[in-house]
Amino acid sequence: MADTLWTAREAAVATSGQLTGGENWSASGISIDTRSIKPGDLFVALQDQRDGHDFVPDAMARGAAAALVARSDCGPGAKLVVEDTLDGLRSLARAARERSAAIRVAVTGSVGKTSVKEALAAVFRSVGTAHASQKSYNNHWGVPLTLAMTPQTSERAVYEMGMNHAGEIRELSTLVRPHVALITKIAPAHLENLGSMEAIADAKAEIFEGLNPDGVAVFPADDEFSPRLAEHAARSAAAFMLEFGREKSAAIRILDFETGPTGGKGRISVLGKEVSFSVAAPGDHWAWNAAAIFATAIASGVDAEATADALAGLTAGAGRGAMRQIPIRGGHFTLIDDSYNANPASMRSGLSILGATEPASGRRIAILGEMLELGPDSPALHASLADPIHKAHANAVFLAGKGNVPLRDALQIGRLAAYAETADELCKLVAGYIGPGDVVFVKGSNASGVHKIARMLAEDDLGARGQG
Repeated sequence: MADTLWTAREAAVATSGQLTGGENWSASGISIDTRSIKPGDLFVALQDQRDGHDFVPDAMARGAAAALVARSDCGPGAKLVVEDTLDGLRSLARAARERSAAIRVAVTGSVGKTSVKEALAAVFRSVGTAHASQKSYNNHWGVPLTLAMTPQTSERAVYEMGMNHAGEIRELSTLVRPHVALITKIAPAHLENLGSMEAIADAKAEIFEGLNPDGVAVFPADDEFSPRLAEHAARSAAAFMLEFGREKSAAIRILDFETGPTGGKGRISVLGKEVSFSVAAPGDHWAWNAAAIFATAIASGVDAEATADALAGLTAGAGRGAMRQIPIRGGHFTLIDDSYNANPASMRSGLSILGATEPASGRRIAILGEMLELGPDSPALHASLADPIHKAHANAVFLAGKGNVPLRDALQIGRLAAYAETADELCKLVAGYIGPGDVVFVKGSNASGVHKIARMLAEDDLGARGQG
């Protein structure tokens, strides 16, 4: 039997809501989606693109313990009625924070935040009980949902925070009140909304504003905007600042790192102590990720040796550089699925993985979706990828999206295999091109749709189609 997360009375007190249809229920989890709801969950009827109240009957049929609603006339079952369901979820989150003794860690950054969040969760679970954001639940409803689901028994918890506009991370960090706040890296992302790299740095640095008075601000030492981040940290309630990177001044300093197609290994100085580590995830960017992880772990009370042990078992997640061997007629090909999201910095890191992966007998193939929200600099930033594509020794490049037109025009003659305005159109061109021994790298902004191509390539029936 699952542990109780919220009793009816606890939830009612936390939200100042009214119980109807039953007052003796208890919830073992919280859900906002009936497709993934589990028996015993409290269903929160959020009103966003769709009205969650329309799905209350389905939630009850699937075993929900009760529903958090803004009106009671939405079907049978126990309900907790509040004025606004998102505000009610935030109230549950604040109550969960107040009753929890967990060390709370908040993570943001232009690149790497989900991978680092998952790695930190693995590190924390290796030394005790831990809670972390599901998937990329990092927005105005994802963070309060994750916080509200924090078990009272958790010793540490990790909350990922994302944003599209200034002010969003401030609100999320103030809700979580982290003991440790990490910025992974500042890179071109959301330029369309924020206008400049300086504005991006300022928006990410809002994470320090919610820090507890005894909190630790963790950020890169050798980022172009490190001094700006340090200024924000100094103005916050942070008691300590911990910098990581390759700079000699960094408290957590990368000494060396080597990467290959199956992972990397290196040495790092953690507060003056040298530690060897390895990760089973490819890419030079894992040196940076590892430094951020070591810094945040030490700030959260986990020693460097335990962190290194946990990192040794770390692999890339789905859509975030995971490497798979896919059967195909005549053999197999290697799929590097990094299709979850993209900006110029993560594109370069991903292409370096393609370059480091030696084809067994075939070609290096890059399938790239456009990068969104880059503003006026978008054409130049897309075109700039021609150089890392060349350095990766890509034999063929497939491009999707109008934003990729400047890159299409910048590519060397003979390197472009196909261009299409949409990923759906490109999908038809890709399937018959892949052959045995190829290494295929897929990446693009989530909305570009190239994840559909990665999913198609991973299907078992690709081998039956073979080459056209």
